[in-house]
Amino acid sequence: MSKSLIDLLSILDLEQLEVNLFRGNSPKTSWQRVFGGQVIGQAMVAACRTVDGRLPHSIHCYFILPGDPQIPIIYQVERLRDGKSYSTRRVTAIQHGNAIFSIMVSFHADEESNFNHQEKMPDVPPPEKLTAEEVSKQPMFKEMPEFIRRYYESDRPIELRPVELGRYFGQKIDDGRIHVWIRTAAKLPDDPALHLCALAYASDFSLLDAVMARYGRTLFDKRMMPASLDHAMWFHRPFRADEWLLYAQDSPSAQSGRGLTRGLIFKPDGTLVASVAQEGSVRERK
Repeated sequence: MSKSLIDLLSILDLEQLEVNLFRGNSPKTSWQRVFGGQVIGQAMVAACRTVDGRLPHSIHCYFILPGDPQIPIIYQVERLRDGKSYSTRRVTAIQHGNAIFSIMVSFHADEESNFNHQEKMPDVPPPEKLTAEEVSKQPMFKEMPEFIRRYYESDRPIELRPVELGRYFGQKIDDGRIHVWIRTAAKLPDDPALHLCALAYASDFSLLDAVMARYGRTLFDKRMMPASLDHAMWFHRPFRADEWLLYAQDSPSAQSGRGLTRGLIFKPDGTLVASVAQEGSVRERK
């Protein structure tokens, strides 16, 4: 079993303290605050532990305070509703006695419908064309920033293969449309709820990059102070988070130190599996 799989499973494996109370831990990293996707994924796990026979179809959450990676996070679940078709849970993440994050998770019993349509998947190179070996053949690879090289070399829970590599060299993308192939770094157990939580974890990676792409800049610019403010996600169709998924992102607006981003997540065969929206703080250091 790879280190990446152990890391992701340990991140999402919460300790149950009471009927509606759970505790999660952060991995040992150099990050000074808890990764937003980690809190989303852990809070979803807590909610899923209180619902039987239904899977989440949507989440809506707010990041309230930065999380401290040095201490555990307590997740308190409120059972708001259990109806014939839908269940609703509210989860509050707590550290130092304060709420740092809040999420509403809606669960739906699967049903048949006469309505079934989806957006078309963008035409981009497949992940096999964006391997470290393939990318290293490009002349720009030798000048590629170190943080991008780490996408291909480091042992992280989520594998990322960006499509538009030129934006890391100052290329502006006028419409802000960028694409990243994502998947968990190792195979996950056959638990549909776990795959939903894993994709929610991954969905916070790189999303605010769609704002920066319009200006030929990245979130790794030391002049930037990026932070997720809120995050919403809708799950449409079955998928596996340990198989490649295309994360197509754009940013329709930015103003007043805030940027709005959107994402559509597709399977390689074109099936739309999830939609994401996020607003984030995109301030520059003064």
